[in-house]
Amino acid sequence: MLILGIESSCDETGVALYDTDRGLVAHSLHSQIAMHQEYGGVVPELASRDHIRRTVPLLRRVLADSGRALDAVDAVAYTQGPGLAGALLVGAAFAEGLATSLGIPTVPVHHLEGHLLSPLLSQRPPTFPFVALLVSGGHSQLMRVNGVGRYQLLGETLDDAAGEAFDKTAKLLGLPYPGGPALSALAEQGRPDICKFPRPMLHSGDLDFSFSGLKTAVLTHVRELGDLDGRQRADIARGFQDAIVEVLVKKSMRALKNCGLTQLVVAGGVGANRELRRQLDARARKTRIDVYYPEFEFCTDNGAMIALAGALRFQAGLSIKPPGAFAVRPRWPLSELTSN
Repeated sequence: MLILGIESSCDETGVALYDTDRGLVAHSLHSQIAMHQEYGGVVPELASRDHIRRTVPLLRRVLADSGRALDAVDAVAYTQGPGLAGALLVGAAFAEGLATSLGIPTVPVHHLEGHLLSPLLSQRPPTFPFVALLVSGGHSQLMRVNGVGRYQLLGETLDDAAGEAFDKTAKLLGLPYPGGPALSALAEQGRPDICKFPRPMLHSGDLDFSFSGLKTAVLTHVRELGDLDGRQRADIARGFQDAIVEVLVKKSMRALKNCGLTQLVVAGGVGANRELRRQLDARARKTRIDVYYPEFEFCTDNGAMIALAGALRFQAGLSIKPPGAFAVRPRWPLSELTSN
């Protein structure tokens, strides 16, 4: 079975083909980072227009790379939400129109489910059940994953997610868009234990997250110092990153213990953070757990994870619909997909 996946939730256009027998066949991605940099963030109208320009060329490239014809596709999966409404509409309308012309079904996919399942694309995939730490731009969540469509929410963000805190702190330090990767790179130059920031909700007794207080602590420290030199900025970035990583690592370990599981999956953009991976790997060696990550190219938004999620849902008989009428869901809580 060959599934076409289309991702257009924000500022990346992704198209991919996933074969349920052979795995990922081909994928292509266009990032809009360069276009949005001069504005310091994503401009929704520009993002939507760029998705319109990029989707067809990316589809042609994927078909050429795969050596498959369009009429070999059995279903079209696309991101229904959450995300920017206009951007989602571009991908959804294209997917539904294409499926109608081919007379094949569609599979609307939750964007975060795509991230959640993305480590299954790796050469060393996890097996069900596992605990997942989902840390994308606007979400920090811990989930117990028992199978496709069988998710139990363990803890989530109460205000600023880890990715949001990274981006806002990066802007505070004068770093360019996208801020998260820039701050992580700067933190590599910082000295440990120079800037000690609070570890929010580390001892809350639950698995929820809250990083707005950490962002405020950094803001207060910056104001106290006044004009920052390069060393100070690097030390602040290091202290900030160390605080977030410690919270994410310890709460992930607690989730594994509570669930009685030994497999941890890390997904989403923040999952590419090298310090987070270093500390999780170190903890795994000490506690005999296994940690799984998507390949770096699949940490950000991409069509491959949507094609995979669509294929797994299709095989499980979930979310399949005839092509035609559709609606996007810019706000779509992942909890609506959760069940034991």
